[in-house]
Amino acid sequence: MHYRLTTIAALTLAFCCAGASAAVDEAKLVYKQAQDNAAANYKVARARCDAIAGNPKDVCVAEAKAQRVRAEEEAGAYYKNTLKAYTRSRMKIAEAKFDLDKARCGAFAGNEKDVCVSQAKATLVATEADAKADKKAMEARADAREDKRDAEYKVAREKCDGFAGATKDSCMSAAKAQYGK
Repeated sequence: MHYRLTTIAALTLAFCCAGASAAVDEAKLVYKQAQDNAAANYKVARARCDAIAGNPKDVCVAEAKAQRVRAEEEAGAYYKNTLKAYTRSRMKIAEAKFDLDKARCGAFAGNEKDVCVSQAKATLVATEADAKADKKAMEARADAREDKRDAEYKVAREKCDGFAGATKDSCMSAAKAQYGK
């Protein structure tokens, strides 16, 4: 969680402190650095896992992979800054967490292992459902904003109909500019 906040803060700072085209270049640089850091951190974490054996090693490797996926996906989603990218990121992070949970289940046997895997799957399904629901809610809010803007534009247009000539043209231009038409 701390890494996520630090990454978001660094990316936000990169956007705030540069001009429009410089911000894009800076964002790309920050994104690339986040990817490089994730790869380097994974390599170090993975090397630590080599000293361990058995299921603890499997868990260690899965933790290293999950951390790398989280770092890369969050940076990528922030860089792309689209609803699709954020949703995809949440799904990929959930899948990595599921793989980690399954590795942890390897320490159990029989019914206890089955219950553990079922719980991990239920957590994955719940996280994916939340991501899909959030995406739909955001899309619905965007649609609602668009509908409101269209309705307000129609009102403004109607007000302009009360004028004639250059005044009406000026009013219509102002309405189009204000409502992005």
